[in-house]
Amino acid sequence: MLSVEKLTVEFGGFTLFDNVSFVVNKKDRIALTGKNGAGKTTLLKIFAGLQIPTSGAVSIPKDITIGYLPQQMRLSDNRSVREEAGRAFEHIRELEQEVDRLNEELSQRTDYESEGYHDLIDRASHRAELFRMMGGNNYVAELERTLAGLGFAREDFDRPTSEFSGGWRMRVELAKLLLSHPDVLLLDEPTNHLDIESIQWLESFIANRANAVILVSHDRAFLDNTTFRTIEIELGKIYDYKAKYSQYVVLRLERRRQQLRAYENQQKKLADTEAFIERFRYKATKAVQVQSRIKQMEKIERIEIDDIDDARLNLRFPPAPRSGSYPVIAEDVAKSYGDHLVFEHVTLTINRGDKVAFVGRNGEGKSTLVKCIMGEIDYEGRLQTGHNVSIGYFAQNQAQLLNDKLTVFETVDIAAQGDIRSRIRDILGAFMFGGEASDKKVSVLSGGERSRLSMIRLLLTPVNLLILDEPTNHLDMRSKDVLKAALREFDGTVIVVSHDREFLDGLVDKVYEFGRQRVKEHIGGIYEFLEHKKMDSLRELEHNAPPTPPSTPIAEAAPSTGKRTHEARKEQSKALRKSMKAVEETEARIKELEERIATLETHLYTSQAPTDPALYTEYTILKQTLSEAFNEWTAQTTELMELESAK
Repeated sequence: MLSVEKLTVEFGGFTLFDNVSFVVNKKDRIALTGKNGAGKTTLLKIFAGLQIPTSGAVSIPKDITIGYLPQQMRLSDNRSVREEAGRAFEHIRELEQEVDRLNEELSQRTDYESEGYHDLIDRASHRAELFRMMGGNNYVAELERTLAGLGFAREDFDRPTSEFSGGWRMRVELAKLLLSHPDVLLLDEPTNHLDIESIQWLESFIANRANAVILVSHDRAFLDNTTFRTIEIELGKIYDYKAKYSQYVVLRLERRRQQLRAYENQQKKLADTEAFIERFRYKATKAVQVQSRIKQMEKIERIEIDDIDDARLNLRFPPAPRSGSYPVIAEDVAKSYGDHLVFEHVTLTINRGDKVAFVGRNGEGKSTLVKCIMGEIDYEGRLQTGHNVSIGYFAQNQAQLLNDKLTVFETVDIAAQGDIRSRIRDILGAFMFGGEASDKKVSVLSGGERSRLSMIRLLLTPVNLLILDEPTNHLDMRSKDVLKAALREFDGTVIVVSHDREFLDGLVDKVYEFGRQRVKEHIGGIYEFLEHKKMDSLRELEHNAPPTPPSTPIAEAAPSTGKRTHEARKEQSKALRKSMKAVEETEARIKELEERIATLETHLYTSQAPTDPALYTEYTILKQTLSEAFNEWTAQTTELMELESAK
């Protein structure tokens, strides 16, 4: 579907891609991976047509559409949610304007018998019918259904996008992509501003509704749940693995071992050849052999190995000063902004040494409660920090508080205390500030680099209560590993606001769920919490199920517990197989409908002459059938997900 042929990209003498070639197929789910700066975002921009390579080409068939979700939001703050999402229908609006223009021209002409007038009538009729078939009369309804499906309330549709958090703005952008039905979906760090529920929705969308997908993400769990092909970018080359990310990690390790062996063998041969040349360079009897060896060395393609700094794996926090037994106690805490209630009746106790997560949908009050604990905003109820509690706080806006006049090294050196000062350069290397990067001025750093630098400063400050608000958004996977390992070894208390399931897994032992103006405590790790959430959803379904008719002899018919459990499992497996088959059949039917509709659209779009009216009728029926099939598929997949979660 997409073909990359001998692609080369150079920046000021630095080669980002060197003669790279590969193919993207229909329904591919590809994860782009590599170090920061390897070229992942650049490759997405080239696919999207926003950047031109130095040489080579990306071949994209004319009928293929590309949908690009950039890492940075580009929503206009002067549009409403409805208006921004509705930009997906600009082609329909352009067609509507063309129809209006043709009708206006018809109304002004008086040469009713001329050939030109009749041609204009035919053209106007053709474009009007095409407008109707493309959903011109009901695209507003489709837009509203999509926004509602993404969690927007109807009263939110006409609110400015500027009033929403990053996660909700991301959903608006996703709505545009979904409504435009692209053949290839390009996603650059889509989980950075999404909450866990939004990420799970996006995983489901990619698995069940998307066509080809190419994405960049530092969220391992997200990559494993959405992709089955991994393309690694390293030193200007690409390595293509037909495997999901977790499998790629194992395969890459083996490939690296082979590379190292080949590199070491080549270095030995080169050293031997150089020694021969130096030994016999000035002997006339060996002149021919020396020249032969020199030519051989010039022709050898040198093996390059990307360096891995193992020192970054050993970062530790300074010892935490001992605090009281209960660093945070909240009793009946509530917070409102005017008439808007964020949460109420929040009662919790965080013990010394606890590592807890605050999770929930964006806008439910996670960061608000953190600010209450920090004493930055007022609240109702009782909230106190324990004896001798020293708080280290990381918020996303903290990067703006750095001194622009200092270098990276100076910024960290000021914060470091004790023996750790001798390891500042190792620590900087762990967070991608190795070598000359440590001498950069803070003023020239990107937003992501400033965030990482703020994180380093926090890690070096002796505290006993760490509060981290979305700490992993700008960290690559290796740096996230460093932070996670350091937090696990930290002997103080940790509160993490995060959507990154893999980062939280094995780190936290308690989860506080924010939602519906309440905060609920869950003992256990993040995946135990998610499993519990699925069970809760099932219980809600049971509560909403119609009551059993009184005439049913429940007590008499009830078998023994063991038999009932066995029979229930059999029935559940049977229902699961039936549900999976139904989804597969519907997906196959949707695929056939989409292919026929695409064929008709190609014909109708490219033809300026009057078309057989039977094709219009067929197209309209197919579109209606496709809409009904999607509604059926949505209901079937919802049922399937519930059955799978109940296994």
